[in-house]
Amino acid sequence: MPNPGSRRILGIDPGSQRTGVGIIDVDAAGRLAHVFHGALAVAGEASFPLRLKRIFDELNDIIAAHRPDECGIERVFMARNADSALKLGQARGAAICAVVSRGIAVHEYAATEVKQAVVGSGRGDKAQVQHMIAVLLGLKGPLQADAADALAIAVAHAHTRSSLERVGIPRTAWRRRR
Repeated sequence: MPNPGSRRILGIDPGSQRTGVGIIDVDAAGRLAHVFHGALAVAGEASFPLRLKRIFDELNDIIAAHRPDECGIERVFMARNADSALKLGQARGAAICAVVSRGIAVHEYAATEVKQAVVGSGRGDKAQVQHMIAVLLGLKGPLQADAADALAIAVAHAHTRSSLERVGIPRTAWRRRR
């Protein structure tokens, strides 16, 4: 469990075939510590509804084991393939339901916001995100892309949360939806 004054943040990179999950602790001084990361590989399920159930069930197990305080999740972007976008949205919905069913607040981030917070540019690529997450969290060895993205979402939430506390405004006022 996190120390007093720190927060445990769950990051989720939703996907209909693989959902990235990452958990970090952030202390009052803003120091980050890696807690957990992994990818839920659900593509092998017999049907799409069973994939969604597996995302929901496995996230519930991870939440029960690590007890995060807050959650950041990637916002859906509009893909060229409508079927893929719908499936991604459904996987995201299963993940959100798992988190909300545990009474945890969910904060949404666009991919560009996450990359800006972690890499310094909203146009960073996956390799840059993987490298910076490994550096920021002191991780050794290769880091699977979906897990790195989930940890990046958690780090982006930690940074955004810290900035908002310093400025003293609510997240809803920070960035208005377009």
